[in-house]
Amino acid sequence: MTVTEPALAPTPQFAARARTVGGSPVRDILAVTARPEVINFAGGLPAPELFDTDGIAAAYHAVLTETPARALQYSTTEGEPALRAALAARTAARSLPTTPDDLLVTTGSQQALSLLATMLLEPGDTVLVENPCYLAALQAFSLAGARVVAVPGDEHGLDPDALDATVARERPKLLYTVPTFQNPTGRTLPAARRAAVAEVAARRGLWIVEDDPYGELRYEGEHVPWIAAHPGAGDRTVLLGSFSKVMAPGLRLGWLRAPADLRRACAVAKQAADLHTPTVNQLAAARYLADNDLDAHVRRVAAVYAERRDAMLAGLPTALPDGSTWTRPEGGMFLWARLPEPYDTTALLPDVVRHDVAYVPGAPFHAGEPDRATMRLCFVTQTPDEIAEGLRRLGEGLREAAHRTA
Repeated sequence: MTVTEPALAPTPQFAARARTVGGSPVRDILAVTARPEVINFAGGLPAPELFDTDGIAAAYHAVLTETPARALQYSTTEGEPALRAALAARTAARSLPTTPDDLLVTTGSQQALSLLATMLLEPGDTVLVENPCYLAALQAFSLAGARVVAVPGDEHGLDPDALDATVARERPKLLYTVPTFQNPTGRTLPAARRAAVAEVAARRGLWIVEDDPYGELRYEGEHVPWIAAHPGAGDRTVLLGSFSKVMAPGLRLGWLRAPADLRRACAVAKQAADLHTPTVNQLAAARYLADNDLDAHVRRVAAVYAERRDAMLAGLPTALPDGSTWTRPEGGMFLWARLPEPYDTTALLPDVVRHDVAYVPGAPFHAGEPDRATMRLCFVTQTPDEIAEGLRRLGEGLREAAHRTA
């Protein structure tokens, strides 16, 4: 007797958001350029040789030796009190009064973006962003079903007058901005514009999500106060921070500072996402801050990064075609370059990768019409000599591709 297998019904479809949101182009590029011989200007990777591995290892050893039961146990969703207290003190020292209860510890600041999107956005709501904008923010808002609209700006960042007009026209829920050493451009929004952005948000009724993962990596110039510190911004600005760029990204430690009602809502969303950020990582970070001078460490890192930025700036005139332009960031990890027409950096990338060097094309960073002649270059991961060699390869690849298509 032959037994016939029953016909299987198809499984239900994925949610619509899963069918419409793509992956990260940066992650895709990193996957295909993982060969060790490739000089990779594409990733936003801190220099691993500058991690304070001894200090971090000592902090983990201390908490696992002295308080192992606590370090390996569940914790509160809001975050370990010792870490929140240390973070509040660091924030208050930068002229933004903050208490531990103002903060929610997150699993990297990327989780904070996801929590905010979950608790603030309904499908179809409008979010305003800079143009170009941090890629993973575009992913988070798209996954929430938001309509993302770019605010016009210039070489100094978003234009507050354009913001005012866009808010009046689009009626958005929130503005997302990286005002200091922005990803991808490296530019910094001037103090006067920050005050104007705060005024627009207060007058028009708008949430501001102010992302600051790079602000401590300043090489030159004066500190510019957060938008959150301006009058009228306190009840509507969420400030995001992270240890990824100043301590180590593998810790996956971030935080958000938000008005009480929104912070509590985000804590509920976090309970559904991961219960809490790993206890041992939080306690180790708190111990590191207690036993070490993080500010001194950041100054050492920034000094090295400044040399690497200068090496990239010195090599760009010969690497890029005549007529190219680029930013000169005062800190952070990235600069933004624009090639003359009709260069298309997405189309050129495979040719350039064959020369064992990589960048990120600029098109995916745009919420609206992309500028296909742009690219993002990360200058912190390689030494000055490696940067010089990488730019030599980049120039060679661009010239070869241009000659072939001429």
